[in-house]
Amino acid sequence: MPAHQPAMSPSALAPDLYSFRYKDIDGKDVPMSAYKGRVVLIVNVASKCGLTPQYKGLQNLYNKYKAKGLVIVGFPANDFGGQEPGTEAEIKTFCSTKYDVTFPMASKIVVTGSGKSPLYQWLIAKSGRDDEIEWNFSKFVVGRDGKSVVRFSPKSTPESPEVIAAIEKALG
Repeated sequence: MPAHQPAMSPSALAPDLYSFRYKDIDGKDVPMSAYKGRVVLIVNVASKCGLTPQYKGLQNLYNKYKAKGLVIVGFPANDFGGQEPGTEAEIKTFCSTKYDVTFPMASKIVVTGSGKSPLYQWLIAKSGRDDEIEWNFSKFVVGRDGKSVVRFSPKSTPESPEVIAAIEKALG
């Protein structure tokens, strides 16, 4: 592997969110084009993190805005402090029993470093910041056009005024 990485990976050049697919928590292939015309909030999640209670806020957002066109997709990742060590079945059970999560959940992925998923390469590039995400519960709001991306740090909770403002603006 070369020591110097190109500034833009091929996935960063994808025209929109709808160019990607992911495996859901049950292993089924899901095209992001299934969310065409909706606002998508993408969050890397972890079950054993100090920020894990953000699941409650995410579910509240989903309940409040899903009828208006919001979809939330949680992407479990074990990249920060080994805080998502479970299997997909364990993660699914945890989310549904502890936080009543009903929004779509993906299978585990890598969101930072050399093995970063193409989706996260694209999200980071399109957010206007090329630095790695900081920790679990980083948030990306993707507009109905599948192209506009607003990024929030893990410190911005789902209830943060700036997160709500971005979602409401994207929902129009």
